[in-house]
Amino acid sequence: MSNFLDLQKQRRSIYALGKKVDLSKTELTELIQNAIKQAPSAFNSQSSRAVILFGQDSVDFWNKIAYSELEKVTPKEAFEGTKAKLAGFAAGVGTILFFEDQDVIQNLEESFPLYADNFQPWSEQAHGIALYATWLALAEQHIGMNVQHYNPLVDAKLAEKYDIPANWKLRTQAPFGSIEAPAGEKEFMADQERFKVFGG
Repeated sequence: MSNFLDLQKQRRSIYALGKKVDLSKTELTELIQNAIKQAPSAFNSQSSRAVILFGQDSVDFWNKIAYSELEKVTPKEAFEGTKAKLAGFAAGVGTILFFEDQDVIQNLEESFPLYADNFQPWSEQAHGIALYATWLALAEQHIGMNVQHYNPLVDAKLAEKYDIPANWKLRTQAPFGSIEAPAGEKEFMADQERFKVFGG
């Protein structure tokens, strides 16, 4: 088995996060930035954007911004579980906010009208690749991460606090940190239900 496939197996959704990470803030930032920069995108659009939160900023995102917005929409009897989840995300060393630049997409739609209907889904593909590349890069350093989607509930407060451009569309929030407990066993559906192979 190749090293890449081993790394894919190593990458899991880690929910028990901590702050015991050997890499410095500078090293983590460079790792995340390089993973995103090297990720491919249609027409080399480079539409993916990221805001990286460390320390109190990461904690405040989960325990203040996400907390306050979710409290408004979550049934009271279910909110205790939500609070516990948010506290778990806040326990990590940082959070990556992944965005897609809508101006880039619009400019491509106007420049290449023949492909206009494809640029939005291609942007989502670019986001997924950038996200996965970052996840693998962190996993290689034995750093855990998971993926959350509290957009668009948190968008306005994030934009106000961090001066996020209006053309940046939030897609994913990814807390990361030391792995305090392993992921559970991963199950796979039968290959014959997923794959078809023809020719020889």
